[in-house]
Amino acid sequence: MSTFSKIAIAAVNVGLALAQTTITINVGSTLQQIDGFGVSQAFGRASEFKNLASGPRTKGLDYLFSPTTGAGLTIIRNRIGSGGSGDSIEPNSPGSPSAAPTYVWDGNDSGQVWFSQAAMSYGVSTIYADAWSAPGFMKTNGNQNNGGWLCGVTGKTCSSGDWRQAYANFLVQYVKYYQQANIPITHLGFLNEPDYTTSYSSMQSDASQAASFIPILYNTLASNGLGSVKITCCDATGWPNQKTLTSGLVSAGMEQYLGVFTSHMYSGDPNSPLSTKLKVWETEAADLNSAWCATWYSNGGACEGLTWANKIHTGIVSANLSAYLYWEGVEVNQSQASSYLVASDDTTVTPSGRLWAFAMWSRFIRPGAYRVSTSGTISNVGIGAFKNKDGTVIVVFTNTGTSAQSVKLSFSGFTPSTASAYLTDNSHTVASTTATLAGGAVTVSVPAHARRLEHNGNNDQRFHNNLLEYCYLPYNEQHYHFHDHYQNNDYDDI
Repeated sequence: MSTFSKIAIAAVNVGLALAQTTITINVGSTLQQIDGFGVSQAFGRASEFKNLASGPRTKGLDYLFSPTTGAGLTIIRNRIGSGGSGDSIEPNSPGSPSAAPTYVWDGNDSGQVWFSQAAMSYGVSTIYADAWSAPGFMKTNGNQNNGGWLCGVTGKTCSSGDWRQAYANFLVQYVKYYQQANIPITHLGFLNEPDYTTSYSSMQSDASQAASFIPILYNTLASNGLGSVKITCCDATGWPNQKTLTSGLVSAGMEQYLGVFTSHMYSGDPNSPLSTKLKVWETEAADLNSAWCATWYSNGGACEGLTWANKIHTGIVSANLSAYLYWEGVEVNQSQASSYLVASDDTTVTPSGRLWAFAMWSRFIRPGAYRVSTSGTISNVGIGAFKNKDGTVIVVFTNTGTSAQSVKLSFSGFTPSTASAYLTDNSHTVASTTATLAGGAVTVSVPAHARRLEHNGNNDQRFHNNLLEYCYLPYNEQHYHFHDHYQNNDYDDI
């Protein structure tokens, strides 16, 4: 069977010198599956977004979710509120764990119902609902804030009783409310940064305590006809702590109940695989210290797009992540922060370099893609290759060196027929650039930016079932698309 497909390449690098290296892409050797890339609009940011005038609101949505003019993001993360009236679906204690709860649903959920529906209109189908805490009356400290533990987990008892089943019922009811609004929640989390105590909604847990709750939540979902919802754990503050939690949960036999292990990056970026057979997501990442900046590259600062292109590369390729999410998507009049991707002042809408870093991945590597193995190395250049469900193959180069690179890419079972290329740097955002196909090889020349010689760079390259033979990568980010016919009858079964 011959399947029509494309190749896309994205590239970023620095320098002037050329040194050719051969890289082999083994499309038949699959690694982790990719679920996508995304953002949140938690803590009222969805309402602020919704309340923008229609023009800026639509522009913001396009920047986040459009696969042609924006980042093409495919995952959203909603917060399950645990406060009083207006935040939680169970604002008041029923009196005891076994008493009938009084649930309250406003159909809005701080704007997250609108945000979910808006994302779905762009084709988003992965919706992650995560609780920062259980309601305070279910916890050892009687407060949704300032840590505390869920009453009844290992080693933590309360005079009011064991609230684990009540908390599971609470979470499942939240999923049901969204289901009634025709918004299918696909992933459900019961913890957020359980290794961190703070003045806002937070709840502590170690692995053994989480393990004493996970089967209860699993069975409650199943008994309510929601067995397809995947349970996540544990959204730790960073990779080192999530490794510890994961090890404990795996040892406790929790993989049979969980769907995904999840982590943040504040106390350590994902840079090596977790020891699990499950998928792994990075579910919250952000620059929490810089004022707003839209820069692609200046000096390697924490808010710059190139910095985040490199973080995504490391997470996907070195830590085997299946998803990478930034913290907030769109914020309004928050110029003091870079913890979001798109800024608005109620009138104008400004994308950041961070958004375009995500676009270089999410536009081209779509949900259901598999990372595939590569052989060969290039000094100071990270390489990742991906195979989409539609038959396209994507190769991503991240060049952190000071020299441009000439790369020869070889593929087995490919015959290229067309090629196209896209570039992102300080002057371009996913802009078309030149790719030349001749004699079964594709040559790509990317103008070097000598003024960036001292800076890091990233190269993203994508391929659709073809053979890309040659690529020249200078200081910027580029994607190259190639069309050919895939020559493997088993491809559609992968």
